[in-house]
Amino acid sequence: MACLRYYYATLFHAVLLLFMISSIPVCLSEIKETHVVDDSRPLIMFERFGFTEDGKAEVTIKDISWKSKKQNYNNGNNNNKDQVLNPASLGFFFVRDLAFPVMINESQYIEGFCSLSSRYAKLVYRFEKIVPNSSYSGAVNINDPDEYILLFGNCQPEFQVSMFVKTEMYNLQHGIKDYLPAGQTQLPRLYLMFFFTYTLFFVMWVFICIKQRPIVDKIHIVMAALLLVKALKMICASEDKLYVSETGTPHGWDVAFYIFGLFKGIMLFTVIVLIGTGWSFLKPYLQEREKNVLMTVIPLQVLENIAYVVISETGPATQDWMAWNHMFLLIDIICCAAVFFPIIWSIRSLKEASKTDGKAARNLEKLTLFKQFYIVVVGYLYFTRIVVPASAHVVNYRFEWTMYAAAEGASFVFYLFIFHNFQPTEKNPYFVVDDEEESEARQILEEDDSFEL
Repeated sequence: MACLRYYYATLFHAVLLLFMISSIPVCLSEIKETHVVDDSRPLIMFERFGFTEDGKAEVTIKDISWKSKKQNYNNGNNNNKDQVLNPASLGFFFVRDLAFPVMINESQYIEGFCSLSSRYAKLVYRFEKIVPNSSYSGAVNINDPDEYILLFGNCQPEFQVSMFVKTEMYNLQHGIKDYLPAGQTQLPRLYLMFFFTYTLFFVMWVFICIKQRPIVDKIHIVMAALLLVKALKMICASEDKLYVSETGTPHGWDVAFYIFGLFKGIMLFTVIVLIGTGWSFLKPYLQEREKNVLMTVIPLQVLENIAYVVISETGPATQDWMAWNHMFLLIDIICCAAVFFPIIWSIRSLKEASKTDGKAARNLEKLTLFKQFYIVVVGYLYFTRIVVPASAHVVNYRFEWTMYAAAEGASFVFYLFIFHNFQPTEKNPYFVVDDEEESEARQILEEDDSFEL
């Protein structure tokens, strides 16, 4: 019983983590194939799906087999004949997303608890009529719309189960199958809209760079590349969701999405770090510590995107799925923390320089801009990493797309701020020196401690 409680407690933590990453735009197909190998977990979570009034789920298994864990300890000797599996103790079922934590809590206090017999379980089928190495398929109609979790229950965890599982979930819209969850049906149009927005943004940025060619710096070229890969990522996300909606599989668009997502992540953090250091437009070189930050963030972004692909392509039924999620969140936190160091160093450097170089007005402009940049970066990362995932607890599952819209909207506003304040123009605060305000600026720098971090 203690072992069961440990398993259920671990799964409860998995659910909480799943809520935390629920705002990540994962591009998964809703026709999924999963291979379970020698798994003795009492509950195996396969996926979450939002159903409408005409929802349906089909679960097909083949090559089903089981064995006692004691066989491994006894090196295959059959001296454990008292260990007999009741196939009816195995099966698939749905549980409402909100009721799942309650069911897990019950499992820790009810002696001999079996998830298949829970009052919260909507049974798909048990294995009572299934024999080893056979195949079976079952379906269930979801007439009570809500967000459900598909689980496999093993009420005899002393046995390990192996099987190949294919799941197919969809909602019927005017007689046509829609494989996207109810809350994601708006995503193809949403991502397409952002594709056109970023494409227009990219064209305008290129026009500005051409018009201001004499004062264009290398950082502006890097920023243009960021806009390009962001736009390409959006069109890939749109096509991915569109094909999943119509056919249940992304038809290769998920690969393109992962590739451009990798480049977008690298370019975004690179731009933030380079702007934070003042590279190109403030100074033509990077200090050693700034290079170290950049050389730390880039490999971490590659590793983070590898973890993202594994999370997206495997799903919670995989035993090491939770470890990959922990890795993803940890790397993301490290990258978010690392980008603040160059900004803080630049602010301190400008603060010190203002006391000696006699250019108080110019330094005041620079400090003000860097302070705003620091605040906006903090706000952007806080909103997209904490506020948006937390909203999953209060947003109805039918409006899940609004979380994606909020995250992408915040990203767009963040891009607007960066590109507006650091565009190649002679009016940029870095190049403006107002001698008439020199003495006033010097007094502000001496008396105002708001630039201290």
